[in-house]
Amino acid sequence: MPGKQESRDGAQAVGVSLGGLPYRPAHSAETAPVVLRLDKVGVSYGNVPAVNDVSIDIYKNRITALIGPSGCGKSSILRCLNRMNDLIHSARVTGSVYLDGVDINSDAVDPVQVRRHVGMVFQKPNPFPMSVRENVAFGPKRQGTSGRGPLNDIVEKALRSAALWDEVADKMAQSGTALSGGQQQRLCIARVLAVRPEIILMDEPCSALDPVATLKIEDLMRELARDYTIVIVTHNMQQAARVSDYTAFMLASEHGVNGQLIEYGATNEIFTNPKDKRTEDYITGRFG
Repeated sequence: MPGKQESRDGAQAVGVSLGGLPYRPAHSAETAPVVLRLDKVGVSYGNVPAVNDVSIDIYKNRITALIGPSGCGKSSILRCLNRMNDLIHSARVTGSVYLDGVDINSDAVDPVQVRRHVGMVFQKPNPFPMSVRENVAFGPKRQGTSGRGPLNDIVEKALRSAALWDEVADKMAQSGTALSGGQQQRLCIARVLAVRPEIILMDEPCSALDPVATLKIEDLMRELARDYTIVIVTHNMQQAARVSDYTAFMLASEHGVNGQLIEYGATNEIFTNPKDKRTEDYITGRFG
């Protein structure tokens, strides 16, 4: 259960007052507070439904994996968590997404403020066409940080947190696009960390990387979970089993409606004792 001050700070950060949302832990053994709650969330693009009636709780300093076959709505759900669906003209989101007790879908909430608290790392590394230093300093500058000293401190801290500092300390003036694929993805993670979010969303962050770079990102995720809440979309069952604390399995229904939440729970339970046969069939490779 989050403390009152913690929830109030989160509410003030996105610009509205708390509405007294009751916290209902989905897992009685979990002691971490709920930082994100999806309540009957639906997403459609034009007349095409992509997500239907999804409700889950996401816990502080835990890694939650969203798994399921292509087209089942995983990325649509992820984009709901920082209102990235707002940028898609045809997208329509229903239901509520609560960040520290505040419904971020409210008209009173500024989506830019939401994205400061909920950062995102995309499927393919996308460093800006500028130096390593400027990539990481970009966000803090836009938030008003100035002065070479303070910016250098932020850049170094973010690169160290992304396990990249030792590899680029002598390449700060080099273009970020000149780094290897794995280094570029960690640079993008550092860019997110530099604006000090509360939550990090990762949309298949390792799909474009080789196995060695993938393991580095996975190790980094576990380290980052000490200070951040992470939600990851992945097609890699082994990756979900290795890095996540909770797993949500999504699937199209028998009637062809995408975005059905089939099962959600602790990862070790989902992978060793799933309650739904469809979950077992998917994680054992019988379909998908």
